Amino acid sequence: MPSRNFGPYTPAADRYDSMVYQKCGQSGLKLPRLSLGLWHNFGDVTSFENGREIIRTTFDRGITHFDLANNYGPRPGSAEINFGRILRDDFYNHRDEMIISTKAGYGMWDGPYGDGGSKKYLTASLDQSLARLGLPYVDIFYHHRPDAETPLEETMAALDLLVRQGKTLYVGLSNYHVEDLSRALVILERMKTPVIITQPRYSLLDRWTEEEDYFGFLEKAGLGSVVFSPLGQGLLTNRYLDAIPADSRAGGNSIFLKADDITLSRVEKLKNLDKIARLRGQSLAQMALAWVLRLPAVTSALVGASRPEQILDSVKALDHPDFTGEELNLIDEELKDF
Repeated sequence: MPSRNFGPYTPAADRYDSMVYQKCGQSGLKLPRLSLGLWHNFGDVTSFENGREIIRTTFDRGITHFDLANNYGPRPGSAEINFGRILRDDFYNHRDEMIISTKAGYGMWDGPYGDGGSKKYLTASLDQSLARLGLPYVDIFYHHRPDAETPLEETMAALDLLVRQGKTLYVGLSNYHVEDLSRALVILERMKTPVIITQPRYSLLDRWTEEEDYFGFLEKAGLGSVVFSPLGQGLLTNRYLDAIPADSRAGGNSIFLKADDITLSRVEKLKNLDKIARLRGQSLAQMALAWVLRLPAVTSALVGASRPEQILDSVKALDHPDFTGEELNLIDEELKDF
């Protein structure tokens, strides 16, 4: 179990020994197979010291990629503020060992300039993010979602500008489907802007990408991806196999996972998936992570954590990365009509 010592931090000397790193598409950037997402549990409403311990534990296990967005909290912006404080206090000698990403695209502040994909919004938002983080640049800056009200050329020109200003090394596109992604790549390639990565939602329970051959498109385009929600908002863990915990997302006020989503028939299917995982020597969550990572175009999977122990559990997914054809067929059969 990780130590709850908040004195001077010295990272584990063996932190790079067991983590696996993969090149992001055809770029020279390598990412850890697991990355830490700071969407939940790092804002103002959660324990700062707990978040700090999670981040220390994450880095000690060789997870070097930390994924943020301007509106992560809650309060929006507070995850960046808290991460910036931890970065300054604990990692000031290790910034060059880290990949730090942030995003803009969803609503962040009042008025017509705090949302979307305009050059006004994206440039102002990244300036604000850098101030909260206490950094001169981030490694990856994403447009968080397509914006139908802004010409794609304007959004891509904003990303190009931010690279040329030295405020981000690479740019990425999140929540883009293949049609918009293809158009965006044409524009960015013309500008010679180093887009290398996308962020799609992907899990055993959410396979919209298969309808578009999304990952096949990425391979042909030479892009990598960091997939989010690989555990289906927590459904693909052991938390819901017996009951709905009061402190879970489904037990609270989450807009993404409701108690009504967890039916008896779904629980039975999840229990059967858990049996398949245990025959593989894994927990359900570990198998779900290994499953998304099986595709070559999936560079890394974003994991969240409310406790450091969840990080230690997640990295064990990398111990059994391969699937037999029979295992894949059993999983698919179990998820029919989920």
